Amino acid sequence: MKEPSELADLGREALELAESVAREAGDILLEYLGRLGSADIRSKSVSRDLVTAADVASERHIVQRIRERFPSHAIEAEEEVHELGSEGPRWIIDPLDGTVNFVHSIPCFCVSIALYIGNQPLAAVVHAPVLRETFCAALGGGARLNGRELSVTGTTSLGDALLATGFPYRRNELANNNLANFIELSPDVRGMRRLGSAALDLAYTAAGRLDGFWELHLSAHDVAAGALLVREAGGVVTDFDGGEDWLYGGHILAAGPSLQTVLRSRVRR
Repeated sequence: MKEPSELADLGREALELAESVAREAGDILLEYLGRLGSADIRSKSVSRDLVTAADVASERHIVQRIRERFPSHAIEAEEEVHELGSEGPRWIIDPLDGTVNFVHSIPCFCVSIALYIGNQPLAAVVHAPVLRETFCAALGGGARLNGRELSVTGTTSLGDALLATGFPYRRNELANNNLANFIELSPDVRGMRRLGSAALDLAYTAAGRLDGFWELHLSAHDVAAGALLVREAGGVVTDFDGGEDWLYGGHILAAGPSLQTVLRSRVRR
């Protein structure tokens, strides 16, 4: 394991690359936006879980650029490249988070890129190309949106909280499909949002636009970048049990310190 100073240096170096690559990938997505034909869209596990030619083109570009700069690093991406089991540096990539939004020309979609060593996030970028917003963070360096420093909210009460969540593609097949949590919390909060992109939900939590976010049945590429954004903005990210199994465990809870504790007492998996 590298020393903390070495990890921070690697994070800063990786962030410089990730920012430029995320913007390039965002430009690729914009070339496809509103121009997809039926042959460019297919379903994966269920009919709601879509992948498009844009997802694939974005991922291939990101992978190529990372390979050029860091050829020894492992890459774990959503669509085509799945290099697992490495204890060294590992990039976790979602080339298009919010694919259903993208297919329907709704602007809440993004590119998500993160660098990890083990379960330690070192660098993260979430780039929303239509919105022209780039959220970024490096370990120990804080979180920023287009250069402006970010901070989570200090909200402590559910009654003052605007929360976000989402639901799995297979929600009709799963008993724990998160609807019970939504029903449990909805009467007690200021408002609830379902943006359709977990990466943006986490980025908005880091930016203080949302007070908190929780979801079940997510994958590592959904949360890898956004989790570091929240942490570097002063927030708390855990699994539903208050532990660290949020990257691969399939359940994540993110908010400011006080509200995160309140939410953890209310959500169930």
